[in-house]
Amino acid sequence: MPSQPLPVPPVVSSPCTVAGAVRPSLTTQRSSRRVRFTPKYGSRPCEVDVRYLWCGAPDAPTVIVQGGISADRDVVALDCEAAPGWWQEAVGAGLPVDLDRYRVLSIDWLTPADLDGVGAISSEDQADALAALVEALGIRRVHAFVGSSYGAMAALAFAARHPYALGRLVLLAGAHRPHPLATAQRSVQRGIVRLGQSTGQPEQALALARQLAMTTYRGSEEFSRRFTAAPEFRDGRFHFPVEDYLEHAGRRFVERFDVERFLALSESIDLHDVTPEQVAAPATLIGFPSDRLVPLSDLCELQRRLHGPATLEVLESPYGHDAFLKETDRLAPLLREALA
Repeated sequence: MPSQPLPVPPVVSSPCTVAGAVRPSLTTQRSSRRVRFTPKYGSRPCEVDVRYLWCGAPDAPTVIVQGGISADRDVVALDCEAAPGWWQEAVGAGLPVDLDRYRVLSIDWLTPADLDGVGAISSEDQADALAALVEALGIRRVHAFVGSSYGAMAALAFAARHPYALGRLVLLAGAHRPHPLATAQRSVQRGIVRLGQSTGQPEQALALARQLAMTTYRGSEEFSRRFTAAPEFRDGRFHFPVEDYLEHAGRRFVERFDVERFLALSESIDLHDVTPEQVAAPATLIGFPSDRLVPLSDLCELQRRLHGPATLEVLESPYGHDAFLKETDRLAPLLREALA
């Protein structure tokens, strides 16, 4: 059970009128709440401060929205001055996850650093923290959990462990277990980072690991279309067009992510394992044939094994695993129908 809730933070209003932004008529909480749960790899209950964003129409049903390991609680910008949220095109007033109809709840992912004496974090821990937060905020039942990538894993864990707190699932590019080939690719990334730690070059290693990750997030078709130019001879060697793209992605990642957080959340993906037969909530699964991290065969197995009714929507896209971030217009009708 969660500890005694902290005082509710004041409502923040925004004057922004940009389409999809948080409007003055909507309520916003961007705060933290201390909750209590027992971590999967811990021996006793612990208390943790969960950092969350809860915004949308007052008294409307709550929809949890969680993304990949690099996503944070800021799924949507609070005002015109803030940087765009990580799913700004999908969440907002009048958008597919409509803040005029719902309140969206999103958290910063927990890591072992947030827990006392725990060496690893699990998708079940993220789900239990969310469930405790839902109770602490006085939300009797969540209308839906929309999860993408690692967020879909946490959503499945939430549905299996807290079935009475959830109405339905919307899962994008995420399944009940990691594919072994994807685990192999992530294990190499973690090995690069650990080598960087041991040689005093952690940030360089993290940037390189992110570059490798980008080759798994995007599809072959996109790379074929974007990086066909001839190499340029610079600084004593040939540079291929794709290198500049990857190096830029690595630098940006290091600016906003740290080594220990990456190692913990990357490992958490590969520790994920939910028995689909334990999930009774109605579910909409969305997959992409170009996704090399979560192949359609895994989503077909998940759909077949789920205890509750489930539909599988397949969208062709050149963007691979990142299609859930890039194909907002095509996802819009699916999201609206799934949440209706």
